[in-house]
Amino acid sequence: MKGTFGLKVVLPALVLGMAIAAPVYAQEEGPSASQSMHRAGESAENAASDTGQAVKHVYHGTATAISDTSITAKVKYALHENKVTHDAGIHVDTVAGVVTLTGTVPSAETSATAQRVVAATEGVKMVRNELTMAPTASR
Repeated sequence: MKGTFGLKVVLPALVLGMAIAAPVYAQEEGPSASQSMHRAGESAENAASDTGQAVKHVYHGTATAISDTSITAKVKYALHENKVTHDAGIHVDTVAGVVTLTGTVPSAETSATAQRVVAATEGVKMVRNELTMAPTASR
């Protein structure tokens, strides 16, 4: 009988104590949970912003690559159409509008002509002339 009396008194007291403590606990947890949700929202917003920036960089990188490819094609065509540089075997590389010429050409005139032709090509911002002259045949 003593055991059932204890259960009849202790159990309701325990339930009543939990009922009273629950709102206090929820209030203590409320701001923390709210802060956690706020931080999660900020993290999601930052992730979205970072993704947007990444897409923007990819777009601009792709646009630059397409532009560079177009410039390279124009430069190669212009060099091919010029009677001095037609068969010179000049290699063309373009990065952000800066055209680099490499290879071996027969003369300083060919190198200078190539530089002028490239500089006059639409879209070229700068020319790096790294052409070398072929050694002359010894007699």
